[in-house]
Amino acid sequence: MIKLMSGLAAAGLVLSLMSTSAFAAPAGSASDNARRPAQIVRVAQMPKYVKPQFKRKKVRLVTTEAAGTVIIDTNNKYLYLVEGNNRATRYGIGVGRDGFGWSGVVKIGRKAEWPSWTPPAEMRRREAAKGHIIPAFQEGGEDNPLGARAMYLYQGGRDTIFRIHGTNQPWTIGLNMSSGCIRMMNADVMHLYDRASVGTKVIVIGPGNRQGKVAFEDRGIDVLRTMFGG
Repeated sequence: MIKLMSGLAAAGLVLSLMSTSAFAAPAGSASDNARRPAQIVRVAQMPKYVKPQFKRKKVRLVTTEAAGTVIIDTNNKYLYLVEGNNRATRYGIGVGRDGFGWSGVVKIGRKAEWPSWTPPAEMRRREAAKGHIIPAFQEGGEDNPLGARAMYLYQGGRDTIFRIHGTNQPWTIGLNMSSGCIRMMNADVMHLYDRASVGTKVIVIGPGNRQGKVAFEDRGIDVLRTMFGG
């Protein structure tokens, strides 16, 4: 699921650079202390844009998977919607941070527009231990961590608790930031939502190779389709 912005400091993204020595200086006069430069704290800023390689593109994808299949390559941060005839739409994604990656073959069990968010109890306990209090429930909307759309991933008829969903933190696309869910820019998740129906096969390639053998090769941008459509 989603890691809130309040967790950025705990993730090590806040860097403190002290202008004074790491060792305590001898006590001096008030005037000496006044002349001493103040401590400077610089905060590592999250980028507010998505890198060009993670923008949605039409690509040439050689695969044995049937048209309509979704292939998620968590290692390279791409999601492919297979379209047949060596064609696919490629989307940039954000994926699970260290310890939250996974792999397997699942299906889209249900879909929701502007979904509400009910974080798992385990996530709430984990974040509370870090001092981050997250709500037990949040209505859908622009401030909801699940973004504009959600596709709920099922295996064997049961909810895996993992989702493909939008995000109100688009700068995290291309990063390992989530608790295992696959996040997309809102415009992209809406685009995929309209093309992937309930029952769609989803292959998640990640740690453990539990997805089995998957044959696919991304051969880059489909120039003709990009220029002329189709």
